[in-house]
Amino acid sequence: MAAAERLVVIGGDAAGMSAASQARRLKGPDELEIVAFERGHFSSYSACGIPYWVGGAVPDRDDLIARTPEEHRARDIDLRIRTEVTDIDVAGGRVRSRDLESGAESWTGFDKLVVTTGARPVRPPLPGIDAPGVHGVQTLDDGQALIGTLERTKGRRAVVVGAGYIGVEMAEALVGRGYEVTVLNRGEQPMATLDPDMGRLVHEAMNGMGITTVSGAEVTKVLTGADGRVRAVATDAETYPADVVVLGIGVEPETTLARDAGLPVGSYGGLVTDLSMRVVGHDNIWAGGDCVEVLDLVSGRRRHIALGTHANKHGQVIGSNVGGGYATFPGVVGTAVSKVCDLEIARTGLREKDARAEGLQFVTATIESTSRAGYYPGASPMTVKMTAERRTGRLLGVQIVGREGAGKRVDIAAVALHARMTVEQMTALDLGYAPPFSPVWDPVLVAARKAVAAVREGGA
Repeated sequence: MAAAERLVVIGGDAAGMSAASQARRLKGPDELEIVAFERGHFSSYSACGIPYWVGGAVPDRDDLIARTPEEHRARDIDLRIRTEVTDIDVAGGRVRSRDLESGAESWTGFDKLVVTTGARPVRPPLPGIDAPGVHGVQTLDDGQALIGTLERTKGRRAVVVGAGYIGVEMAEALVGRGYEVTVLNRGEQPMATLDPDMGRLVHEAMNGMGITTVSGAEVTKVLTGADGRVRAVATDAETYPADVVVLGIGVEPETTLARDAGLPVGSYGGLVTDLSMRVVGHDNIWAGGDCVEVLDLVSGRRRHIALGTHANKHGQVIGSNVGGGYATFPGVVGTAVSKVCDLEIARTGLREKDARAEGLQFVTATIESTSRAGYYPGASPMTVKMTAERRTGRLLGVQIVGREGAGKRVDIAAVALHARMTVEQMTALDLGYAPPFSPVWDPVLVAARKAVAAVREGGA
């Protein structure tokens, strides 16, 4: 009987353990040995839920864990926690790892390798950026460290650097903990994934919940006290006192290990894979999750988008292919949703600046509507912005800001983008209607109708 092949997985969160679990479903331990390495303390957890745990909406850390290391091991997956892979020997088919508790190092051979090393918070090389009290928030270990600081800190002043998804969500979490929060944003408005006119609505909502948001703020250094801990954050114009600092500038692919091994990376620093999530040029190596670049189906270019939805899908695709099946990941349209207090924020497709960068001629349409029939109790306002190609009317992107019932409407547009629909085709979509759920013309369809008129006028 032939010896079992060995699959080695680097990274024990969404993509890596989804891949391992799917491969195990297809092949038993007598056919495929699976060894996975995770440098943190936890496996298979929801990083997207960390701000809600920090803020108290999720009461317990373990609520974010989908499957523990013990549960993976019970399914014949040798998951080694607190073990960091330090070197990939592609030619030799092996990886070197270090036990972070004992310091012991060893080599493990592989027949197939999956790289799911995730992303790391952007940490600009500023004076004081590594001082105690300055936190990036990407992993469950990061969240645990931040909560520890919040519980030990006597002061109640927090500065969040950056106003993207992480920054905005962490600002709300800190307000929920009773902190006086200042958000320093280099851009014109928070949520740079939106156009500035839609970002302004988010800015107003943040101000409404007591968050001080400073636009056009370029952070120059982090100031520390005699004990070495953070005391303030300085910009080119002012200094803001801080007892804790959270970096919400964004993330970048964690591909140092892969780069050192000679694996191909793209312009955003993420690993480059084919449709099967196999690393280009390497038949026995796959990669997925936040460390890869993905194809944007609207622009036709590769992008880096760090989302748990993509990571889990990548893992399923990788596991199917490693396990002898067949699956592909065709790409994304850039759909994301978030919230500030009760304000829901959603987007999919291209922003105006993205469309300009692609050389596209486009029109936009912005409408105000409500989440339910206007006469039905609880109807709340909603703003929908739609972007379409000028002459063809092809949908390019949608942004939605509103209260309850607004955010998930972006999924209508996401499906339309996947189908390469025109805004005129969208007006005929047969969407569900009843007064408790929507006006008779859904807000997305109202925006599509207005976009059709803009296309006709602009294409004349």
